[in-house]
Amino acid sequence: MNERIDVESAIQWWQRAVIYQVYPRSFADSNGDGVGDLAGITSHLDYLAWLGIDAIWISPIFPSPMADFGYDVANYVDVDPLFGSLADLDRLLAEAHARGIRVLLDFVPNHTSDQHPWFLESRSSRDSAHRDWYVWRDPRPGGSPPTNWLSNFGGPAWTWDEETQQYYYHAFLPQQPDLNWRNPEVRTALEGVLRFWLDRGVDGFRVDVIWQLVKDAEFRDNPPNPAYGPALAPHHRLVSLYNADRPEVHEVIRGLRAVLDEYPERVMLGEIDLPIERLMSYYGESGGGVHLPLNFLLLITPWDPARIDEAIRRYEAALPAYGWPNWVLSNHDTPRVATRSGDAQARVAAMLLLTLRGTPTVYYGDELGMRDVPVPPDRERDPFGLRLPGQGFGRDPQRTPMQWSTATNAGFSDVEPWLPLDTEYATRNVEVERDDGDSMLRLYRRLIELRRTPALAVGSLECLPQDGDVVSYIRRGADASFLVALNMGETDRQVTLPEGCHGGVVVISTHLDRQELVSTRFTLRANEGLLIEVTD
Repeated sequence: MNERIDVESAIQWWQRAVIYQVYPRSFADSNGDGVGDLAGITSHLDYLAWLGIDAIWISPIFPSPMADFGYDVANYVDVDPLFGSLADLDRLLAEAHARGIRVLLDFVPNHTSDQHPWFLESRSSRDSAHRDWYVWRDPRPGGSPPTNWLSNFGGPAWTWDEETQQYYYHAFLPQQPDLNWRNPEVRTALEGVLRFWLDRGVDGFRVDVIWQLVKDAEFRDNPPNPAYGPALAPHHRLVSLYNADRPEVHEVIRGLRAVLDEYPERVMLGEIDLPIERLMSYYGESGGGVHLPLNFLLLITPWDPARIDEAIRRYEAALPAYGWPNWVLSNHDTPRVATRSGDAQARVAAMLLLTLRGTPTVYYGDELGMRDVPVPPDRERDPFGLRLPGQGFGRDPQRTPMQWSTATNAGFSDVEPWLPLDTEYATRNVEVERDDGDSMLRLYRRLIELRRTPALAVGSLECLPQDGDVVSYIRRGADASFLVALNMGETDRQVTLPEGCHGGVVVISTHLDRQELVSTRFTLRANEGLLIEVTD
């Protein structure tokens, strides 16, 4: 256990990186229309550089009717005027790269908008050259849909087209028809889209619902889900056995990866909402698949020390030898961590995210402790919530505007933003927290700075026995060893250094108020995390 790990020479930039997700509608509005845009992101790159961010992932910015806020793409090789222009994106890339910040785009290859020229042509006739670019099927006898597959946004996943007398498949909204990735022409076209953006200098992609790209060739019905309950969205009534995670999808992913491999130092993140055991297959054989199949365990695991500890161990144990880990604490589809864990534990969660082995992803505003904002029914915008009203599935609360300052509209915009602001934004914003040495923002910045230490960036991880409310582990590298001890409870705990550790120094507390020597035993206060450099 005391072996020093030296893997510096083999490490890629994205293995060391802290990635920051920007939801562009909500980051910064530069032109006074109440919606964030590319120029707004560019104007805050100095902030992201100060915070220590290595790469930003920008949710979709392509031309779109905005039925699902950009995840319904009408043109893959342009920028929606709502967000700016190609020139604005080129400037963002140049300014970000000048600051050492990489830029990843959100690539949405599973489906297009129903207003995309490809689908308009496909829908025009059964004889259209683009007909087989989408998933069309005859009805069953009696006229019902071809399968029992359900839309992720509620209702059936098939919509009848009166003109051509067939159904088309859509995993999400009817306005988002799925592409047919069994068609080689579709693969060639979408691989060309990747090259378009890579040639412009984009550093990689987060690929939306990549595990759903290929559907069952026999179009078999999905079986019932025995684990379904009222807390789950309606589409979970069935197990998505035949409309997602098909074996053939890995061939498609190898093709996408091959395109990225034509360009130096590019990375592919994959959105893959599957059990951990299935997630691992998306690294591909010998690492030839997705560089980082996104790991959502911290999103779905209750904030309970035993459950968190078990999740870390299970994930680490499942990783193939060539698989680099990653962790996601919040994103645009799930409640924010401060809402799930509470304000005090959100600081502990920050230390967890930024000291675990692997690439962390920070969701915009989490570094401020931003929480979900209640959105009244007349302000709801998310199609998921609007299709299932009153059931708590709407994602607007975690997509509210970034809180920059005490100014009107939190410095996000000169006009009323597209979604409401937190009523407490005057005390929870960048301007205030940057000047407060004990703030959540200052904690994130210091943790990101400490993560540059090779032991924390790329060192090994050893999980220690979970003890009551305390989760702890050791990170080891060629330079140093660190003990991370996290108290997920409301009472102080006495903790003993693990065997083999001969004392140490508290480098940082999540309370940002202590640096002291540690011998064999120390106090871990309620809701506190400690990073201790140990001698072993």
